[in-house]
Amino acid sequence: MFEVDREILNAVLLGEPAPEIIALEAQIRAAQLTGDVEALDHLISSDLLFTGHDGQLGSKAEDLEAHRSGFFRFRSHQPEELRVSWVRPDVAVSSLRARLSVEVAGNLIEGTFRYTRVWAAEADGKWRVVAGHVSEVLNPEQPYTGA
Repeated sequence: MFEVDREILNAVLLGEPAPEIIALEAQIRAAQLTGDVEALDHLISSDLLFTGHDGQLGSKAEDLEAHRSGFFRFRSHQPEELRVSWVRPDVAVSSLRARLSVEVAGNLIEGTFRYTRVWAAEADGKWRVVAGHVSEVLNPEQPYTGA
């Protein structure tokens, strides 16, 4: 069985920030910007379920191929806000709001988007994204008013 890092356990119990997850978010951002499929492969679980901005569900293989083929080309990725919440010592949820400029199938998409990712420490002890979603933030300056 996977053994939980004592620092992570303390962070969960005390409600402290998640430096490991913050660092992983920076790594995945860098990999997206550079099209580093090998880095993405290490950061994404084989069991990934990801809902894209268009509502379509994608797998790890589909996501990696989209980056490898150039279907996705990130031009800029500027984080504006990152929140991390611990679910338990081996699962965390991140919510990242960012200004993006991305070519999708040759069409430029620009705007403010929010990624929600579920990070899990897998059997080998490595943290990977197991689920995620991205959607456009239509009114970035407007506060949340409920569902």
